[in-house]
Amino acid sequence: MAARLYPRSVEEVFKDFKGRRVALVKALTTDVEEFYQQCDPGSLDILNSTAARTSCVAPHYPIKAWEFPNMPILGYSFTYSRHERENLCLYGHPHEEWEVNLPVEEVPPELPEPALGINFARDGMQEKDWLALIAVHSDSWLLSVAFYFGARFSIDKADRKRLFSMINELPTVFEVVTGAAKKLQKEKSPVSNSSSKSKSNSKPVKVSKPQPKDEEEEELDEEEDDEHGETLCGACGDNYASDEFWICCDICEKWFHGKCVKITPAKAEQIKQYKCPSCSNKRPRP
Repeated sequence: MAARLYPRSVEEVFKDFKGRRVALVKALTTDVEEFYQQCDPGSLDILNSTAARTSCVAPHYPIKAWEFPNMPILGYSFTYSRHERENLCLYGHPHEEWEVNLPVEEVPPELPEPALGINFARDGMQEKDWLALIAVHSDSWLLSVAFYFGARFSIDKADRKRLFSMINELPTVFEVVTGAAKKLQKEKSPVSNSSSKSKSNSKPVKVSKPQPKDEEEEELDEEEDDEHGETLCGACGDNYASDEFWICCDICEKWFHGKCVKITPAKAEQIKQYKCPSCSNKRPRP
């Protein structure tokens, strides 16, 4: 078996970090519907002497009365069988792909492992709180992997500091998933009401690559860059760039790289009202 190649320099570790981070943000935002389905916790079948057979969320710990408030637990003798899945983890890979899978079996693992058992909390929490919790643990895992490489390949103190500074320039997964990154960006770079309205109501238009301009046009471009330079993509969390195609969701008013939400300029021209994947996949609460 060929030896696995791991990042060794600060730049390589940072590239690995960014790839894993983009993958995790995808899972928790643009691909959230698929991610939700893959985190099925399974079910628990309960049978007692007087009640009908019932199926409910399978806990990975013994049944307690307060876990089933709508069932007359006290005074009954229950038998139950488990149909639960194993503890699952969310992995982000350097090539910007995510995966829900079982934890590795080797002990100790070759790399730090992400949070275990994310599927068991899914049906016991509000979806947004569940996603935020996974986002926090994902941030912790990303840092642990990056600094594992730093320790393993003897990156010195100065380069570790530089690595953290590079990482710290990006919004955390938690900030992107909860919308805190957008709020922080607004606080850092407030814009006027008129320009904000223009931005949120504008149709998706690709900004062409810069051509030679006169001084007046260059000044206008600089003003636009100042206004939108801190705008973050709602999917990957990267900053606005004037030479890339962006599209704005008409529901949540977040901006996205076209490539992150798989929308081309030609396709955007045919869309009357654009809904980002997160807004399209929102399920009405019972």
